[in-house]
This record gives sequence, structure tokens and C-alpha cells, in this order.
Amino acid sequence: MMAGQTGKGIIVEFDFAAMNGAELLFKTTEKFLMGLDGIAFDPGVEARHFAGNNYQGGLAEYFAIVKTKKTAAKAAKDVADAFRVALNGAVPKAVTPAFRNFVRAVSDRGVKVVISTRADIEAVAEAFEGMLSDMVVLYQETSATYGSLKWDAWRRACAMNRLRRMSTVAVTGSGYGVKSALIAGMGSVAVMNDHVAYQDFGGADAVISELSGTTAKKVLEVARV
Repeated sequence: MMAGQTGKGIIVEFDFAAMNGAELLFKTTEKFLMGLDGIAFDPGVEARHFAGNNYQGGLAEYFAIVKTKKTAAKAAKDVADAFRVALNGAVPKAVTPAFRNFVRAVSDRGVKVVISTRADIEAVAEAFEGMLSDMVVLYQETSATYGSLKWDAWRRACAMNRLRRMSTVAVTGSGYGVKSALIAGMGSVAVMNDHVAYQDFGGADAVISELSGTTAKKVLEVARV
């Protein structure tokens, strides 16, 4: 182990694994596009042009199809900002007893838990009161990827939290997150809900339906604890 690095860890993509951020992102984008230029948005459009893509790339593709003169770069920033604001309100409500039990079950086994969110830390930190410690930390990742993290974000989260990639498990909420964790050299556990069920979760070490004290056992098995 390199100097300054800790032992085993997990990084929880809170917005999409601990809560249904995929549906919240869809609704945020749908509302934004309708208000921007009356642009329709549906799950098929999201799947074809947005999911796993960066905001600007997805918007540029779709804007070309609907022939709007709106600028993709500005729209990408505005959608990301709108989603962050939505998360500021939604994340605290998602810190449920089941999630607290999940974190406790993992950290009690000596595994560091990094709770990653796109929300503003100062806006949501109070909701995690009583959970945070040297072994449970809150971390902001302002990803430009629609509905998932790219491989470099997983690696950055490891580096910023002094975790070794090979002994860290990514807990993600999308098939795209599974693939990026593999590229980053990490194991993964996917939390799958109906909104993302069409995605390819192949390569995940385990697929579960929620984060709780019960499913923590599966995550610990993947982490080989």
C-alpha cells in the first residue's frame, strides 16, 4: 500500500444509487427543455442521446435533430445547475434509516465509505449528521456526464479520499457507471431501478435493488471483507 492510502473502501454514487436520481434528472431535463424552446423529451430520446454522454454532447446531438438555434454549451451548464439545485432538496430526504443502516454495516467492518454527490455539500451535510467520521465522508463530484460517472471521476474520488482503486468498490446506479468503474480498475455493485433497467449491467460484481443493512452484506462480499 502506498504511503497515505487507507485500506478497503467503497464509493457510493449517492444521487443514483441511494436515491432515484435518474428519474429526477429526467424530469429536470424534460422541464428545462420544454421551457427553453418547447422541446419535447422522452425516455427514448434520453436513452439514445443523453445517457452516459456528457451534457453538452447529448444536447448538441438532440438540438441538431430538433433544429433549435439554442446553444448546447449554455444549455448544458443550465441543466447541470438545475439538477444540482433539485438534488439540494432531494438528497436530504433520501438519507433514510435503510441507508444509515447500510453505511453503518459497511463502516463497522472497517471499510471506508465515501458518499459522493453532485449536490452542494453545505446544502445537504446536515442530513448526514451522526454518520460522518474518519470512516464515512461526504464528497462532492460535479460530473459533466448525464446520469453516471466517467472512469476518471472514480479514480479522482479514490485519490481525493486516499483509497486504492484495486481495493475499492464503486456502488453505482447505472450500467454506464459499471463500465466506467471497470475501466478505472475497480469492482462495482449496481443498484438498478426501473428507469435504468434497459441499460447493460454486464460486468457488475453484483446487482441489487436498494442500499440497506441487508444488501450491505453483498457489498462486503464483493469487497472481500
